[in-house]
Amino acid sequence: AEVEACINSTKSPEGSTLYVTLEPCCIEGKTPPCTDYLIQNGIRTVYVGSLDPNPKVNGNGVDILKSAGIEVVIGILKQECEELNKGYIKWQRSKKPWVIVKIAESMDGFISKDSNSQTFITEEEALSHSHKLRSSVDAILVGRQTAMVDNPRLTVRKVRGPNPTRVILDTNRVLPLDLNIFTDKDAKTIVICSNERFTNTRVSHREYLVCNEDTNGLLDTSMILEILGSIGITTLLIEGGAKTISSFIKNDLVDEVYLYTSQIKEINGILKTPIDLDDGWDIFDRLILGNDNLAIARKKDLCLQE
Repeated sequence: AEVEACINSTKSPEGSTLYVTLEPCCIEGKTPPCTDYLIQNGIRTVYVGSLDPNPKVNGNGVDILKSAGIEVVIGILKQECEELNKGYIKWQRSKKPWVIVKIAESMDGFISKDSNSQTFITEEEALSHSHKLRSSVDAILVGRQTAMVDNPRLTVRKVRGPNPTRVILDTNRVLPLDLNIFTDKDAKTIVICSNERFTNTRVSHREYLVCNEDTNGLLDTSMILEILGSIGITTLLIEGGAKTISSFIKNDLVDEVYLYTSQIKEINGILKTPIDLDDGWDIFDRLILGNDNLAIARKKDLCLQE
């Protein structure tokens, strides 16, 4: 980001003041150290929102800038900057992504009529909002039943934005290959399956990654997050179905919930909303989206600070 800011500057960046949400890196990664670039381009002052939790960087980037004579101010809008980088912060500390569950429920508290039916609940404004949410994450995950019944594309269409990587849980690799996720080539697709019968493989337009099964014969949810973290996924959106969402909630692996509730539809189904936003959750935002309401909740004991 620092490099792009300098490149896109209409004037020479020499003598400029730079504002960054995260401490400039001082190590060779996917790109050269940003600290070197800032020094070479004559940046005079750097305001840093938060230090990088990566132990190889943490504070070292600031020290290098200071040693080069650059004034550094730490902590500007610290809380807001950590909020923007919450996925990266969690990934650095746990090697697992920040997990968001998205649920659309009817006014009477159901997410579908049954597990074999596709049920449309929310309206256009809420759909657009959920697509904006998709565009903000690294990956989107659904279970086998959702992939089979809904045949979703899991792409960003209602708004402008990048498509997340699509992750499908298919323990026994039984999903038909004519589904949209396998044929449209609009986004990278990963299928997570059992390591008891398969090995990691890559074929045209999709990749298979293997995972342990738990005592119930289901894919180990904690290991799923470890696998995704190992390939650089820092934010994960889980969109369904009820069984998949319940398994992550039961194992206390969900950080945030987006609950969209229709105010005009009752479906009297059999699939109830798989989460209760009880005292263990803090609802920190509510939005009205046309005829739908959105509650955004986060674990009460969750803290981005060390």
